Amino acid sequence: MNFLSQLSLNQRAWQLLAASALCFELIALYFQYVMGLEPCIMCIYQRTAIWAIFVAGVIGALGCQFILLRITAYGLWATGAIWGFIIALEHVDMQSSTMSFLFSCEFIPNFPTWAPLHQWLPALFEATGIVEI
Repeated sequence: MNFLSQLSLNQRAWQLLAASALCFELIALYFQYVMGLEPCIMCIYQRTAIWAIFVAGVIGALGCQFILLRITAYGLWATGAIWGFIIALEHVDMQSSTMSFLFSCEFIPNFPTWAPLHQWLPALFEATGIVEI
């Protein structure tokens, strides 16, 4: 149990979190730009959640010795993980439901007005595909 309690103080653990999230993002970009699988709005929201986990890993790696930065990293990690899980469940439900014709997706991501990620970084956050139902 002592090992688990000390793990958050280890910079390598936070780096592993950031590296794994970055790998998922790079795989998503490979699917988009090399394989031609255009992301729908739900994919973009999941991508945003993974970026939150990546940022949490970076913050944790840089400030794992400081309690305030560690708590910030925990909060961002939990927010990204929970939000990503909820979006993934909704996405699977949209694709596998027998009433799938009742679902509709937005065409433009619903990001906050103070952070229009789809305008700032369209290569990463612009939804160019549709949900296949």
